[in-house]
Amino acid sequence: MADDAPSSVPSPTPASTPAAPKPAAPANPLAKFPSAVRDAHKHFLATGDVEALDTVVLAVVRDHQPSHLRATSPAVFPDEASLMGDLGFDSLALAEIVFFFEDLYKISITNDELMNISTVGKLREFVRSKVATAVASPAQSTPPASPSA
Repeated sequence: MADDAPSSVPSPTPASTPAAPKPAAPANPLAKFPSAVRDAHKHFLATGDVEALDTVVLAVVRDHQPSHLRATSPAVFPDEASLMGDLGFDSLALAEIVFFFEDLYKISITNDELMNISTVGKLREFVRSKVATAVASPAQSTPPASPSA
């Protein structure tokens, strides 16, 4: 019987076949974005121009919007557009946006802060505020702590 094979029969060793490499995280989270968005990001970092930051924020919102709604969305999101109601985001998609901005700008966003962001305009203003705080403390190598006051 095959089940009674002696234990001395060598079995294929996993070490003989190389493991598939794990995909590396992109060095630049904006690598897949159009060059205009990457340029706006660089411009913001160099100058602090919040309009350039807005370009990045709006591109990230569009990128994270559910694909089935992206084609019918306006070319420019109005500030009063509801992230959940008008643009079709759910809480998971909003969390992904938060993680993206935390990674891109080395900021920290709490769940309580996220709960106050309901529109495109509030998101833009919030990211402006958070990033301005982080940029004002460039000597820190870790994300800036939330103000205690």
